[in-house]
Amino acid sequence: MNDDRLRRPAGIRSLQLGDIKVTYVPDGAGRLSPRGWLPDTTDEVWAEHSAHLDATGNLVASMGGLLVEHGDRALLIDAGVGPVHLPAQPGAPVGEINGGALLDNLARLGRTPAGIEAVAITHLHGDHTGWSARLAEAGAVHLMSAPEWEHRHLAEQHGVSPEALAALESGLRTVADGEEIFPGVRVMLTPGHTAGHAAYVITGGGRRLIAFGDALHSPVQIAHPEWSAVVDHDARQSAVHRRRLVEEMAGPGTLGFGIHFADVVFGRVVRDAAGAASWEPVDA
Repeated sequence: MNDDRLRRPAGIRSLQLGDIKVTYVPDGAGRLSPRGWLPDTTDEVWAEHSAHLDATGNLVASMGGLLVEHGDRALLIDAGVGPVHLPAQPGAPVGEINGGALLDNLARLGRTPAGIEAVAITHLHGDHTGWSARLAEAGAVHLMSAPEWEHRHLAEQHGVSPEALAALESGLRTVADGEEIFPGVRVMLTPGHTAGHAAYVITGGGRRLIAFGDALHSPVQIAHPEWSAVVDHDARQSAVHRRRLVEEMAGPGTLGFGIHFADVVFGRVVRDAAGAASWEPVDA
């Protein structure tokens, strides 16, 4: 793997799954303090995994959405961080965040907000709902797991304002585990990061792609699913689902999409002779 990809945010990248095309649509990027974000890690861990750290010593987190196209129809999974600049706060696990490119990048892909029929939200954090109000105004239905919406009172502490929730509510439909929400796209509940966090499984062309949201934030967690993020709602539960996801993505014909995985957003889990898991980027 080109180590530079681990230290820069992803650009537009696409995969074809039979009749379904999936494209990462960048909105911006942020920085995560490695030990602040993954508090069970050590300085020794990051000395060993220094390829994942940028010149400031932070993890680079891509931020955006996943466009799923089937014929003329389009679904967006997550809605980016929005047109924001958030400076770094000393000692905080999250550093500087910059967003605002999602709609321009959708336009480059030939899509307007009015051409997005639905937005499937993995969870109610501000870096996944940034353009939701704008997309809802344009007519997009928002889809979200029922338990996530039931726990929406927790969202404000994670950057989702009451006004943003109100904008979502008028066009919201809650969805259940296993439900097909778009041709070839089904819900997979993976609570832990939030109370109702959902992944979305996209199947086509003999392959499936698991868009796992914030169940994992960095490729280093593939080898260490026990490392939970400092903001996880239930660290034990999130670790359980990370282990399950790693096992699923190590299976034949299964890929993953990590929305925050620097410039390696699409990949597969591979195991070495000793059984250790790692992330292998997939570009086609």
